[in-house]
Amino acid sequence: FQVFVMAPAIEAVEKVKVASTPVKPPVLNERILSSMTRRPGSAHSWHDLEIGPDAPTIFNCVIEIRRGSKVKYELDKKTGLIMVDRVLYSSVVYPHNYGFIPRTLCDDSDPMDVLVIMQEPVVPGCFLRAKAIGLMPMIDQGEADDKIIAVCADDPEYKHFNDIKELPPHRLAEIRRFFEDYKKNENKEVAVNDFLPATAAYEAIQHSMDLYATYVVEGLRR
Repeated sequence: FQVFVMAPAIEAVEKVKVASTPVKPPVLNERILSSMTRRPGSAHSWHDLEIGPDAPTIFNCVIEIRRGSKVKYELDKKTGLIMVDRVLYSSVVYPHNYGFIPRTLCDDSDPMDVLVIMQEPVVPGCFLRAKAIGLMPMIDQGEADDKIIAVCADDPEYKHFNDIKELPPHRLAEIRRFFEDYKKNENKEVAVNDFLPATAAYEAIQHSMDLYATYVVEGLRR
């Protein structure tokens, strides 16, 4: 089949070349490669939106779920559109805008998740600039599903935050409680570990950028 791919972000390719520890080639997932196949002229929010020149500290992200929503929207990998996955079974709502970082890939075959703290809820499907301030390690049904904690880089109330330790402890407690509870009525186990600093977030984002770049290279080879 024919694969159409965009040119990889320059910063991602350069960082792959100079990484002190080379990224181990993953077992390539055909579902991910097929999501890169599309009709000419169509746009895919995972693959076509650039991550931005300042990643992994400041980056573009696509918002799937607005703050205060009980609807679990998510990226449809085949079309690049935002679809309704389900309405949450528990009596909780998303505490902040939630989405993913384009041109990243995690070990669960999905783009990197990000929770963006800002003053206002935003429309699902839009993108904004976010600044990573921490990492929330999470285990979802036995598998790693870490979340980047970020602030909106263009929100005057939050853009000065640089590390998760600067947030009020209660804010972190609310975030932790939401993710611990939001799947309980589905009888699914979620465990949230201690929040990690901004440096851990940068490393996780960089790893996901490097992993995504291996798929770009494989697409070009095909």
